[in-house]
Formats: sequence, structure tokens, C-alpha cells
Amino acid sequence: MKFRRSVAAVVVLVLSGSLTAPVSAAPRTASFGLAGLSGPVELVVDKWGVPHIYASNTSDLFLAQGFNAARDRMFQMDLWLRRGLGRLSEAFGPSFVEQDRAARLFLYRGDMDVEWNSYGPEAKEAATRFAQGVNAYITYLNLNPAALPVEFQRLGHRPARWTAEDVVRIRSHGPTRNVHSEVARSVMACVSDVEHDKVRARLSPDRKPDVPDGFDPCSLGDDVLNVYDLAVGGVSFPGGQPVFEPRSRAPQGSNNWAIGGSRTTTGRPMVANDPHRELTAPSLRYLVHLSAPGVDVIGAGEPSAPGVSLGHNGSVAFGLTIAGVDQEDLYVYELDPADPDRYRYGSGWERMTVTTEQVPVRDGQSRTVELRYTRHGPVIKVDGNRAYAVRTVWTDPGTSPYFGSMKHLRSKTVKDFDTALNGWGSPALNQVYADVNGDIGWTMVGLAPRRPAHDGLLPVPGDGRYEWDGFHTPAEMPRVRNPEAGFFASANQYNVPAGHQANLGFEWAGPARFERITEVLASRPRTSPAQSTALQNDQVSLTARRIVGLLEPLSSENPSAAKALRLLRGWNADEHAGSAQAALFETWFTRYLGVGFVYAVLPPEAAEAIPFGVPDYTVMLEALENPDRWFRSGQRDELLLRTLAQAYDDVVGMLGPDPAKWQWGDLHSATFAHPASGLVPGTDVGPLRRGGSWNTVNLSFFHPLTFESAGGASVRLMMDVGDWDASQAVNAPGQSGDPASPHYRDLAAKWQSGSYFPLAYSRSAVTASASEKVVLRPL
Repeated sequence: MKFRRSVAAVVVLVLSGSLTAPVSAAPRTASFGLAGLSGPVELVVDKWGVPHIYASNTSDLFLAQGFNAARDRMFQMDLWLRRGLGRLSEAFGPSFVEQDRAARLFLYRGDMDVEWNSYGPEAKEAATRFAQGVNAYITYLNLNPAALPVEFQRLGHRPARWTAEDVVRIRSHGPTRNVHSEVARSVMACVSDVEHDKVRARLSPDRKPDVPDGFDPCSLGDDVLNVYDLAVGGVSFPGGQPVFEPRSRAPQGSNNWAIGGSRTTTGRPMVANDPHRELTAPSLRYLVHLSAPGVDVIGAGEPSAPGVSLGHNGSVAFGLTIAGVDQEDLYVYELDPADPDRYRYGSGWERMTVTTEQVPVRDGQSRTVELRYTRHGPVIKVDGNRAYAVRTVWTDPGTSPYFGSMKHLRSKTVKDFDTALNGWGSPALNQVYADVNGDIGWTMVGLAPRRPAHDGLLPVPGDGRYEWDGFHTPAEMPRVRNPEAGFFASANQYNVPAGHQANLGFEWAGPARFERITEVLASRPRTSPAQSTALQNDQVSLTARRIVGLLEPLSSENPSAAKALRLLRGWNADEHAGSAQAALFETWFTRYLGVGFVYAVLPPEAAEAIPFGVPDYTVMLEALENPDRWFRSGQRDELLLRTLAQAYDDVVGMLGPDPAKWQWGDLHSATFAHPASGLVPGTDVGPLRRGGSWNTVNLSFFHPLTFESAGGASVRLMMDVGDWDASQAVNAPGQSGDPASPHYRDLAAKWQSGSYFPLAYSRSAVTASASEKVVLRPL
């Protein structure tokens, strides 16, 4: 579609109100002129900061989505773009050249026609128009420098302009697995028996890891993944200076469930979803409503892309969790001594592809960087006569994280939705869904490599013996339609059906959250919407219940152990913020019991190879409940009592000698950290008292030394299928990325307390909750 005027020539006319209007009883109004629109677009922001965008066609709709996303999240989006494209040096100087080079290594560089076709017929236009909308807002900022977000003002640079290709070529923000685990397993194979690594990470289905022929696990250096980590990391500004920010190792998980109408109090299906991500300000996800002829979808998506990845479209509700499909491998190469750009492949040598690019540097000359690739992927390290490269699905078309959701925005039934999932690339997901006809379903999706010659658990030689043989077809991925139980849930656990032929991966989250969800859903004949949201906030730890149960017959003459036993006996394992027992149990479990277990069951060299001494909790549970297989006589009970006494004394030191005054929330907190809080004080949100733990449905992945939560539910949705205005949601800490906006932190208290707001969908419900109305007019 051609327009007489470029969107870059946007003119914005404010008739009344402002770009960010404070919440008030009477909606504020404004009107803006945008070149490139074919007709007016109405933008209604409700009292919780959710934008509802109404357009007469999808072309205008996606342009308006880009404009609005930039309006709310410009600094966050600019950091995402610069980090992903390798353009940080352009804004922050030469210290980021190596990080920029690393990011460029992992950009998609394949056929763009194949790439666009992977996401369906409207994907390219949607991304094009979205990018034009972002650029329209950037032009507005250039014309109105006083409106430039405060972060740019403090840092002294302007946001970069976007192209459609930028939306999909950046891959490195997406979660994949398991290259870090391959390296950790190699360390164990070097210092001890590789089987001991199962104490660190249980394999499901169970197997003995293969040490590939020709791979020396002792050959890996400590820095083998440094470039990879640079590529997936970010930037922050402690003390006001930009520095590299490693990607959080918080679990990239989630919970979801779909309940059929026969198991709900309303007689209608329900879909619930709460993706677990890093806790950041602003949130990693953004709630939006997109409405035009043929599309009427609402939910959460990535701020940097068009569409919605979890939510509903008035016919089908859908939610996602990460699945443990192994989508990456580390390859090791022998280099030609006479030419280090050649590596051993088959019976001869194969040449790397070497390209050079210019990295623009702020206040300086551009730097030339070299990018090397083998047939498997980007070279992340050259060490003497060896090189290392990562093979990941990111190099294949159709793997822009979450962008595959463009294909199912118009689905009318669960059958349509399931069909639209065919070809989903990345990340690997459990998609649950339900439709207004009463059907529910689940499909595991994602490019799943076939590995005929290896299991993907350790690095492999890159000489041709360990190739991928394509990918499992969509028909080979597990799926369920209308399960007999009346509901389906996933929580990142191993859920490949018994007897399933596809080898998808071996590393999955433990089942504690899934088992608690199914325990609660199965315990009642019907679940209400309120009970579904309560379950998302459930803080009962089945792990704690089982371990505390082992203490029942024990006694101790150690005063601290005896006091701890009295405190924990009879506890219901609810780890709410006010719980004294949770304060003791989590201190015990994360600081003492796990480390003690590792050193009790492994030789010292193997124990020291497990990072931070943290075992796989499912392996530890199995051992503690079956002591004769793992411990000498009396050794388990001695371990339990000794480490329990240590934990009790530790909590006394932190909270005082009176357990009646102990509260888990006095130790455990969450802060939504803004990357530029060192520049703009007051932009962090928190600390907020927290309950829950690593193994509760209301997940909190916290650091065992500080108890600071690094990850949890970033957004929560409960969708009442068919009565859409009864759906509920909460984002955290707020919808806006502007620290001056009333929607920057207004949802944090709701998130903390487990409260929600109605996810208005009908036009009448949206109008009733409106706080701001904006009309975008064509020029």
C-alpha cells in the first residue's frame, strides 16, 4: 500500500490533553495527525493503562499499535533494538563494541521472503506498519524535544529508527536451551563421572548422557560462552554509567491451564496464564487491545512487535508456557594449523564464512568487526587450534521469538488455532486454548531438532558426525483435545506422553507447580473464576510439605534443631509473606539442605562442580524419601537435623530470637528494577514484600543469599471464555514505561496482593472504564 506522504513526516496536533494524561473521572481527550493513516484511529486508554485501539483496517491498526507502544515504552524499546541489532556503541561509546559484535553474530541472516512467509500472509505488512508507527512517534519527539523521555535526556542520545526487518531479525531476546547446561555437564564429565551431573539436573526421560566420540570435556575453557552471554545480555546504568548487564538466570517458565465448561461453575471454559519472567520496570510484557474488521484481539505481547501472544480474540482464548525442547548445541572444531579460518569437516577442511561490519561509535570513528560462521552457526570462541560455534534454531526462518502468534490472531475455533500453530519456531511452548464452542486443547510447539547421532546433552565435534537431520514435523509434536479430566495444565514440567516417539529434550522444570495446580483443580468438581485467579497466587509448596513430613518422627538434643522441629510440625506449607515457617524452611532449603545434600552424596570433586551447590530438588526429594539408596545408616537424619539447626540459627541472626515475630516477607522481597535507575532516581519499584518460592504456583525465583526475587509472574490473565468482560488481568509494575506516568507503578500493589482488574473487551465496557481518549487522524 502506497501513501502520498511518508510516515516520517508525521505532524502531531494536540487539541486537548497530553500524550500521557493522568487518570481522572472524566476521560482526557487529544487528537493527533499522522501521515500514512488511511482513516481515523481511536485509541482509548482505560483506568488501568490498557490501550484499546480501534481502526477501520488492520494496516492502520498495526501502525497505531507501533505508535502507541513507542508512546508508552520508547526507552525500553530503544534498548531492545540497540542491544539486539548491535548498536549500543552508537549511543554509549566504544566499551560496547564487543557486545555489539556478539549481538550481530546471532541476527537472522537468511532469506527474508522465507522468513516473512513463515508467519502468515499479513506478517510483513504488520511489521512494516508497526515500524512506521514507532518511527512516527520518534519523529514527534524530534519535533517536540521537551517530550523526549527522561532517560534519553540524561543520556544525551535519541531513539533509533526502525525497519520491519528489525522486528523479526533480532532473536537473542528469546529463551532457548540448553547450551549452558551442556558446558556445566562437560565440567562434571571432566572432573568426575558424568552420571553425577544428574544431581544438578535430572534428565527426563532418564538416560545416561553420552560423551561424544572425539570430544574432550576437559578442553572447554571457563570463557567458552562469554561471547554468547554478551549476545543475550543487556545494558544498565548503575551510578549513571552504561555497563553490560548479564541476562538473568531466573527461570523462563510459566503456568497455564484450560478448563472445560463441565469443570467450571459458569459452564464456560476458562484459560489462565501467568508467564514467569524477570521482574523489571517497565514490565517485559504489554497489555493491548487491537480491533479492526476481522481482528479483535486483547492480551499481552512483546512491546517491540505487533500482535498479541497470549490473550483472546473473542472466539478463542490462548496461553503459553515454555516447553523443554532442546533447541541449541555447542559445536567444537579442529582448525587447520595452516589456515585458522578452516575447520575439519568430513575428510577435509571447510572454510568459515567471514564478514566484516562497521559498528558506529558515539563521538568516535566506527569500528570494523569480523563475524565468523561455520555451517552450524556463529563462532563464539577461537582458542589455539580449536573453535566453538553455536547451532541454534535462531538461524532458521520463522524463529523470531513469539512472532508466530501473528498466524493465529484470527482463529475461530480450537481446530483453527491448533492448525495455525503449525510451523511455530521459537521459543518452544506449551500452548493451551479454549473456544466459545466449549472445546479445549493443548499443543507443544517449536522447532525440535532431530539428532540421530547424539542426545544434545554435551558439546559435539563439528566434523560432520553430529548433524541435525531437520526437525520433527508438527504432526510429531504432542497434543491433546478435550482431555478426559476436563482440564489441562502445564508448568514447564516434563509432559511428553509415555510412548511418544519424538526425542524433544531431556531438561525440564520439576513438577511441583504442575502437581499443585492439578491437586487443586482435581479436588473440586467445578472451579470458579475467582478460584482460578486464587490458584495463580497460590503459595503452598508441595516440596516443603514433603520435606517437612520427613521431620515428623525426628527429635534432637540440639536446642536450635529442637526449636525448629517444633516450629515446622503441623505446618500446612503455605509460604505466604507472613509465615514464620516459610522464613525458616526457605532459609534451610536454599542455604543449607541443598548444599549439604550435594556434599553428602557426591565425591568432593563432583560436588564442587555443581554451580553454587544447588541440586535438582526432585533428585534431592527422591533421595531424602528413599534414604537406603543414597545414604549410609542414619546419615539422612543427621543431614536433616544438622542443616535445620544451622538454618534456625541463621534466621535468629536475621530476624531475632522470637519465632513469633518472624515473617517470610521480612526476608523475601521483589524490586522491579529500571535499567536506568542510576540515572533517574526513584524509577525502581519496590522492594515489595513477597511470599512464595521456587516451587510454588505463585513462583518467586530468589537469590539464596539475599532472598531478593529475580523472577516471577510478569503478567497474569484469567479469561472467561464467552463472557469476555468477566476476564481479569494484572501487569506489573504498570503498563507505562514513563516514570512520570500514573500507569508506571499503579499495578504493583495489585500484583503484590494477588488482585486483578477487569480486562474490558466489549465497547461498552471499554467506554465505561476510559481514562483517556485519543484520535489519530490521517494527514
